[in-house]
Amino acid sequence: MAEIIVPELGESISEGTITKWFVKEGDTVSQGDVLLELETDKVNIEISADNGGVVSKIAKQDGEVVLVGEAIGSIGDAGSAPAAAPAAPSEPAAAPAAPAAAPAAPTAQAAPPAASDAVIASPAARKRAREQGIDLAAQPAANAGQAPAPAAAPAKPQASAEPAASQNGKPVERKRMSRRRATIANRLVEAQRTAAMLTTFNEVDMTAILDLRKRRKQTFFEKNDVNLGFMSFFTKAVVGALKAFPLLNAEIDGDDIVVKKFFDIGIAVSAKEGLVVPVVRDADRLSFAEIEKSIVDLATKARANTLSIGDLQGGSFTITNGGVFGSLLSTPILNTPQVGILGMHKIQIRPVAIDNERMENRPMMYLALSYDHRIVDGSEAVRFLVTVKELLEDPEQLLLQG
Repeated sequence: MAEIIVPELGESISEGTITKWFVKEGDTVSQGDVLLELETDKVNIEISADNGGVVSKIAKQDGEVVLVGEAIGSIGDAGSAPAAAPAAPSEPAAAPAAPAAAPAAPTAQAAPPAASDAVIASPAARKRAREQGIDLAAQPAANAGQAPAPAAAPAKPQASAEPAASQNGKPVERKRMSRRRATIANRLVEAQRTAAMLTTFNEVDMTAILDLRKRRKQTFFEKNDVNLGFMSFFTKAVVGALKAFPLLNAEIDGDDIVVKKFFDIGIAVSAKEGLVVPVVRDADRLSFAEIEKSIVDLATKARANTLSIGDLQGGSFTITNGGVFGSLLSTPILNTPQVGILGMHKIQIRPVAIDNERMENRPMMYLALSYDHRIVDGSEAVRFLVTVKELLEDPEQLLLQG
């Protein structure tokens, strides 16, 4: 007999919620088979069988919170499989057991319980009847063979009563937050409560990048098998600015400032359960193609719900792109404990003064930098954002820097 144990889930994660068991008691499994899915604060994790055998016990059900190291079930030897089989033949014998409990009521009326036992119904029908409060004995004996039918009839009014939740007399739907959504909510509130968060804005003329992408896009794809997007330019520009202003690449630990000497850039991705921020490691050492491939891979995993804990931990700075949803301007919230986050927005054609005499329509994007004013001064934040702007408007600098 081997217990099914909740494994280590990653740094600072001590519990999770069972979202779904893929097996039931009595099922035969092989080593490596997926037994259940567990939702944590950051990702969903599949727990597999460490050994083959028969699932002999499931101790925790869907929706229950479980702790790391907790036994939530057990798997017996394959040879023990027949032990579970007698449960089915013994079902008919269970029917006479019902009156044993029933006579505890008025003993003088032993006959009615006997009539109840005479009703022919499958175990499933009896279970439905118990759940819905239906007395099978009260059903006509002539229809005993159709006992499940009366049980199904009351189900309709019961189902129709379910959406009866209302607020001020108007219908509403109430559902519990997923663990991840609740965690996101708590972290956003915590970031606003604990950080001295400010946002500074600027705008960038995207003409040069759009022109470069137009000229190089096809050859870039043919050579690297990945599209040349905007994120590699922004990631490179951020790395360049972080090197010039290292306090944006830091965090606060008590009374200490921890300046990070690496550039692990988080890229915010919208997934079904909410925003996640997988991390592009050592972005300063990656080529444009490597950055693009990393982002595509992480975004694909995020939307397929297959990110690992390691994909999400340890970022030093974050980039978020509300422009993909049409946002023209926003103030991003810090991804604590990081002290800086860059917000990208929609590229909008706007008239721009070229000089005192000329106006041109240019593809412009607003940039927003939210920062923690506890360690980043306003002048430093403004100059950081200006550096990002200048690097983006002269992308050859990014190419020369590698």
